[in-house]
Amino acid sequence: MRIRHTVKVRGGAATAVVAVLALALAGCGGGEKPKATGVQSASSPQSQGNSSGATPAGGASSAPLQVLASVTGADGMSLVINSVQRDAGGFVTVNGQIKNGGTESFAGTSAWRGIELKGSGESVAGATLVDKAGKKRYYVLRDTESRCLCTTGISSVAPGQSVAFFAQFPAPPASTTEVEFSLPTFATATVKISG
Repeated sequence: MRIRHTVKVRGGAATAVVAVLALALAGCGGGEKPKATGVQSASSPQSQGNSSGATPAGGASSAPLQVLASVTGADGMSLVINSVQRDAGGFVTVNGQIKNGGTESFAGTSAWRGIELKGSGESVAGATLVDKAGKKRYYVLRDTESRCLCTTGISSVAPGQSVAFFAQFPAPPASTTEVEFSLPTFATATVKISG
């Protein structure tokens, strides 16, 4: 009898583990991809016009990225914005490339992080979007632990290196189609929102 009781408990535990795993796998199978990596998918829409020489993140595709805006920064740095996409979830995602066109490594990336409440390290959390028509400034979104929804871990940029970045912001009203993107150490870029 004792053995039979033990078998029932183990069988019940196994059933519970299987049920939990099935639920976990079902939750992971959603159609949306997380945007926390800063790497653009090879299947994302791309068009011609990449005059910066930046290669797509990961080098998976040889098709040039669309260039919505290109601005210069300190010490030979340049910033190219490839997309500004309004998503149905109520946010806007900005994707682009930061390139070091200088001859020395750029280590001034700490200016890009903005005012972080908790240390997510080096990031582009200091970026802002400005809706001039609506007279409103939007800051990079943060998760419940105050980490930015943006590219992190950029401590320096080597000469000739291009680094992909992304940053997510609250979406301006649907009537707003143009915003100004700013990242410390770079000039401001005026870009159109798609989507």
